[in-house]
Amino acid sequence: MASESETAAVVALLRHGRGTPTEYANRIEDAGSAIPVARDELGLLASDLLAAAADELATWVERGLHVLTILDAAYPENLGAVHDRPPLIFVAGDLLARDARAVAVIGSRDATPAGLAAARDLAAELVAHCFTVASGLARGIDTAAHTAALEAGGRTVAVIGTGLDHSYPPENAALQRRIATRGAVVSQFWPDSPPTRPSFPLRNRVTSGLSLANVLVEASPRSGALTQARIALGHGRPVLLMDRLLGQRWARELAGRPGVHVAASPAEVIETVERLSSTRALLD
Repeated sequence: MASESETAAVVALLRHGRGTPTEYANRIEDAGSAIPVARDELGLLASDLLAAAADELATWVERGLHVLTILDAAYPENLGAVHDRPPLIFVAGDLLARDARAVAVIGSRDATPAGLAAARDLAAELVAHCFTVASGLARGIDTAAHTAALEAGGRTVAVIGTGLDHSYPPENAALQRRIATRGAVVSQFWPDSPPTRPSFPLRNRVTSGLSLANVLVEASPRSGALTQARIALGHGRPVLLMDRLLGQRWARELAGRPGVHVAASPAEVIETVERLSSTRALLD
């Protein structure tokens, strides 16, 4: 695990530096340490800002939050492999090595009963095959997938678009606490950060980055789930599209893109993800 001084240096950079998180992730990895990057970036104020960041870090640790940087061995390997990974994430609960077998189940907030049933069935099948179910804790498909994974006795990871002190939507606060007890809740935002419009596409990046594949269960042409599907393709991660969606023009267009696979059932999703992840392992 990265030392507290290294983690504090990442906190100071993100609080006070002028660069983007992705720029800092690259610079920190290139240097093998956040401390020289912070001292170079923050100049004469570096010592004071590093001390303040160390104090802030101590309060989060006292509250039981895990603060992981890209220098940590516990930082998720899948996430670390994408180009826009955040240099720091907050975790309530525990990320386990087995969560490298995560599959994101994504879809509309305004889901139909059939879509909710499909998400539940898919999540249960993923758990039965030792996959972790990842999603974004939104209403609709996300909530159905998380809940079904827990009810099946499996692992689920929620990637949220707020800090860990908040729940969005508010009615999912109890579910968020359950996930933190039985799985993990992950955020790239400061713990006290409220929901904002830009935070949810950033959340989608992390959800995609954590996952071997993204399964689109149900969506509209303007759904945030389509944003995540495009992000996943940019990450080189496969997108699986349930065939019941092919009656919609956007779905047919998406199905024609490289990296997109159509599946007719949860069993076909499992077979496709197993095959693609084995192929990726051989290529790596």
